[in-house]
Amino acid sequence: MLRKIRTVLAAVVFMLVTLLFVDVSGVLHHWLSWLAEIQLWPALLALNAGVIVALVVVTLVFGRIYCSVICPLGIMQDAVSHVRSRHKRNRFRYSPEKKAWRYGFLAVFLVAFAAGIGSLVALLAPYSSYGRMAENLLRPLWGLGNNLLAAIAERLDSYAFYSVDVWVKSLPTFIIAAVSFVVIGFLAWRSGRTYCNTVCPVGTMLSFLARFSWLKVHIDTGKCNACGLCARNCKASCIDSKNHRIDYSRCVVCGDCIDKCHQHAITFRHGRPQLAASAAGTGAGHIDQAVVDSARRSFLLGVAMATTSAALAQEKKKVDGGLAVIEDKVAPERATPITPPGSLSAQNMARRCTGCQLCVSQCPNCVLRPSTGLLSMMQPTVSYERGYCRPECTRCSEVCPTGAIRPITKAEKSSVQIGHAVWVRKNCVPLTDGVECGNCARHCPAGAITMVSSDPANPAAPKIPAVNEARCIGCGACENLCPARPFSAIYVEGHEQHRVI
Repeated sequence: MLRKIRTVLAAVVFMLVTLLFVDVSGVLHHWLSWLAEIQLWPALLALNAGVIVALVVVTLVFGRIYCSVICPLGIMQDAVSHVRSRHKRNRFRYSPEKKAWRYGFLAVFLVAFAAGIGSLVALLAPYSSYGRMAENLLRPLWGLGNNLLAAIAERLDSYAFYSVDVWVKSLPTFIIAAVSFVVIGFLAWRSGRTYCNTVCPVGTMLSFLARFSWLKVHIDTGKCNACGLCARNCKASCIDSKNHRIDYSRCVVCGDCIDKCHQHAITFRHGRPQLAASAAGTGAGHIDQAVVDSARRSFLLGVAMATTSAALAQEKKKVDGGLAVIEDKVAPERATPITPPGSLSAQNMARRCTGCQLCVSQCPNCVLRPSTGLLSMMQPTVSYERGYCRPECTRCSEVCPTGAIRPITKAEKSSVQIGHAVWVRKNCVPLTDGVECGNCARHCPAGAITMVSSDPANPAAPKIPAVNEARCIGCGACENLCPARPFSAIYVEGHEQHRVI
């Protein structure tokens, strides 16, 4: 029963977390964003005391059940391992704890967080790893399936589905997601929970508490016939069936050992584990001695950041009136990258963002994409080749589970300056082509751009934009809607620290 309950809960959580990332409707985040907030590392970064206390209590009562029911990366490994076990049964065996690897990766994780190397933190954090896989590998497939349904519905005069853009937002992040999926999938296929109990820093953190959990898996030595089935079906390789010992720091309470034991010698209950009686001097039915689990002291520091990004537009032919091909816009070289409204500053983003890509997947305006900077790799940056940051949209702040993007209202967003527009004379079409334009001024929601004469002494001279930096909020409407190609005649330069105007 324990295994069945755990499997059902894990399947539901995994499905809902995946839907949160691949959703193209923009509706599910209202109902499912809490699933991101209950992940341990995002909760620690957000200082979400309620979630942290709840997870600590759950671990102290049930053990590392978080890893097999709540963590999507752990559930994914269980699914891969289950598929493999259907073809090769009883394939695991007990292996001692790899302390050097476990504590080494945890130390690297914490030092990277303390040093602000967010890309390394994002690379190791389990929730972030799964988020990148879902966003970069699964979401494009989901989008293509949605577009197929939209095409079919259109032929039936139905608008139940609508087409969405499918494109690679960052080649480096896509490669990292693909490599992570292959490596973690291979380890799960070959050895079950190797990644969780050797590499994952969150699993190692929880292991310090799991040793003292109130409920544990126990082996009844009076019933055990030493068949070893429990050890050969333990994905965590933590059951030493010969000595009737279980490493509770690695046990994820999956229930497989209980399900496989034909003697009903394994139970999940409160109490201390028992040792098998020695061959000499102990008769049948003798009460075995209790063993006390030894605990290890450790310290917890912190870690954050995000890794890579670069925007590759999907190859799509666009024409102007069927006469000329419209070139895709190319992102300008910004001296200061733009961070989303609500992120407060580049420093706050670097310290708190885990690079999970949830905000990127949920952005309806296609302005967020993973950064390609070495220290900020995989963290979201703003770019306006495909759209602009609409003042009425606050979705990224609604879904961020870590506080890297703080909740912000529509009124507050309209007064937050994330950057300012810069005019590039050599690209402006009134000067290069001798035609009237004014697109930037007409579409500026803040009224920060006015058209002035390029030659005050000549009233007939072409009009060019003049930017009032004090009013500009950096939304990018001017950059996105500028007709100049491939480089806009006006672009947004980011601010390290956001300002309220």
